Amino acid sequence: MSAIQPITFSPSIANGVHPLEARLTKEFDGEILFDAASRGRYATDASIYQIMPVGVVVPHTIDAAIVAMQIAAGEGVPILPRGAGTSQCGQTVGAALVIDNSKYLNGVLSIDAENRLAVVEPGVVLDRLNAKLKSSGLWFPVDVSTSAQATIGGMAGNNSCGSRSIFYGNMVHNVAGIEAVLADGSAEKFGELNDADSSRSPRFREILTGIRAICEREKDEIAARFPPLLRRVAGYNLDIFAPRDPLNYNTAVPNLAHLLVGSEGTLAFFKSLELKLSPLPRHKVLGVVNFPTFHQSMELTQYIVKLGPTAVELVDRTMIDLSRDNPAFRPVIDAALIDEPQAVLLVEFAGDEQAPLLKKLDDLAQLMGDLGLPNSVVTMSNADAQKPLWDVRKAGLNIMMSMKGDGKPVSFIEDCCVPLEHLANYTRRLTDVFEKHGTKGTWYAHASVGTLHVRPILDMRRDGAVKMRAIAEEAAQLVREYKGTYSGEHGDGLVRSEWIAPFFGPRLTAALGEIKALFDPNGLMNPGKIVNPGKQDDRSLFRFQPGYEAKKFDTALDWSEWGGFGSAVEMCNNNGHCRKFDAGTMCPSYRATGDEKHLTRGRANTLRLAVSGQLGPDAFTSDIVKEAMDLCVSCKGCKRECPTGVDMAKMKIEFLHHYKARHGHSFRDKLVAYLPHYAPHAWAFGWLLNLRNTIPGAAWLGEKLMGFSANRKLPLWRRPKLSSIGAARWQIAMRTAKSENSDTYFGKERDVVLWVDTFTNYFEGPSAIFPGISA
Repeated sequence: MSAIQPITFSPSIANGVHPLEARLTKEFDGEILFDAASRGRYATDASIYQIMPVGVVVPHTIDAAIVAMQIAAGEGVPILPRGAGTSQCGQTVGAALVIDNSKYLNGVLSIDAENRLAVVEPGVVLDRLNAKLKSSGLWFPVDVSTSAQATIGGMAGNNSCGSRSIFYGNMVHNVAGIEAVLADGSAEKFGELNDADSSRSPRFREILTGIRAICEREKDEIAARFPPLLRRVAGYNLDIFAPRDPLNYNTAVPNLAHLLVGSEGTLAFFKSLELKLSPLPRHKVLGVVNFPTFHQSMELTQYIVKLGPTAVELVDRTMIDLSRDNPAFRPVIDAALIDEPQAVLLVEFAGDEQAPLLKKLDDLAQLMGDLGLPNSVVTMSNADAQKPLWDVRKAGLNIMMSMKGDGKPVSFIEDCCVPLEHLANYTRRLTDVFEKHGTKGTWYAHASVGTLHVRPILDMRRDGAVKMRAIAEEAAQLVREYKGTYSGEHGDGLVRSEWIAPFFGPRLTAALGEIKALFDPNGLMNPGKIVNPGKQDDRSLFRFQPGYEAKKFDTALDWSEWGGFGSAVEMCNNNGHCRKFDAGTMCPSYRATGDEKHLTRGRANTLRLAVSGQLGPDAFTSDIVKEAMDLCVSCKGCKRECPTGVDMAKMKIEFLHHYKARHGHSFRDKLVAYLPHYAPHAWAFGWLLNLRNTIPGAAWLGEKLMGFSANRKLPLWRRPKLSSIGAARWQIAMRTAKSENSDTYFGKERDVVLWVDTFTNYFEGPSAIFPGISA
């Protein structure tokens, strides 16, 4: 088996510069990324796939994004809009010009609190939007588990749903309008249809006339093929003139924007989105139902939803055990358990008054008693107790992916949706399918709507693709038997688009192609998804392609827990949790720069590409990797906060060991490393050294000579407060100290050592950093 080939440009590129890159350099306002490492960092999302893009642009403005689209179309290059890159089905990877909306195109353009509407740019993150809305008492309620990373444009592209869709619906129920840009650069507003549409542009009238004709012609087939289920996100929403889901996303007037929702960037680029907002509920309560068997949890969900909850979410035994392995999650999950359940359901009720909600919890406990499970409910009426548990549930995917070893839970049938009355039998029979193929599955998420995130554990380096195909075929047969939908939440992408035809039939499959041609006649918008797809098990598109192998080398640190350094790097599944902005530590350099390169995920991808030879020979010790690792501040936030356990600080130590062995240490390295040795002598010249911050040109010269940036001031040298002798005497004195403060700081009389480091003594000022004690 031949080794995987390094990332290269296509043979048509002259002198290493793509014609597209050349034009963009002259005409485009934004960041242009055509180097191998940057393209490699955008070649993956949270799916199993990897496809090298032609190039990447990060536009400064919406107008710049349109210019990039026009240039790409002129060069015949496909176009792929991308937000956070958290898609699990391969929607945001392709041999195209990737347009990253997340860094700059993230504005909230307007908020109309009275009419409960907001207009946003496509790159705004859901949690950022809701933070802005909170003071108005409103929120955008499609609360996906990736809310700290997911962009609104990406959510609309996937028709995202979230934990509370049983009450609030999907994206299609909450989008009022979309201003979109077609592949030819023309902009059109899509929203509710009205009489004024007859005066719209010829291009819009052409699209509208074509859609009406297709949907009218196929109305009987649509009624027969579109099951009346809330979770149905496959293909395009051809039922916009006669919605088939229980919440009826078209309650009055047909809305053409609803055809774009769920289109995965295959029809148009979203310039702005008008969103429907909902009032924030004043109170929430939570009942955690503990089940002795998984089957019971599935069988009884249909009765629980009749109580009118806003959410019913599953956490299975595998997820419980993996959560307990995480020190941050263990006490949270333990507080919700009674004995050792095989599954729990998180049942939430929300409203403006708490008393009726508490009554709902009583009703839930009574219901479970009537169903043969008395004393099975842990109640949580305090918001502070509920949030940590919801955080564990939101981290479900990443918790599942924290399994060590080559076998990982793989997403390809995880969003199948079946009617609740069939949920228990469906899960039982699918478990039998897994056992038949020598594996097992992990289960969690949206029991309320019959959509469970189920992932068989497969080794995609070896026989995983063969098993994936066999399991997918049997799962599809079960879903058809129970009159469900194969794609219930995360969309189609590369992994599920080929399964549209078996469920939609030849007439509607052809209709999808007609819709695509109306919007995108040259097929440039994110090709290969929904329309004319390839096979889900095409291994040439996998992240671990045939021939993939991480280079083995002697490491300085022990990586045996992961099975080697390469396996530790591969723990990153690209979920993008490190892109969060409002909690924790990870990842500070990304928060400062907004660059994929300076993200934990970006660094892990760079390392993976390097150690597998995809960035060329000796890439691991190259400046390419050094640039990605440079701004890692080794804060260890990822070690604690990354749900899959990526420890980038440790990886940086390993990398630097090998890089310095090859390249040697710089003058700056030596200045920092030997500072404790020369500081006792240099401080006497501190008055001279401190002039670096004040004399014009001194900082510039210092950058050239020593490598410290001229754009920042260096710490000021100060007279030391403690000499080594003085510190020793102070230490001896403290050993026999007895005072009122002893109990406060030390609990009882005991030996105390004050460690005064170099920076504290020679730079930080008058006192050592120690509570209540000065030198």
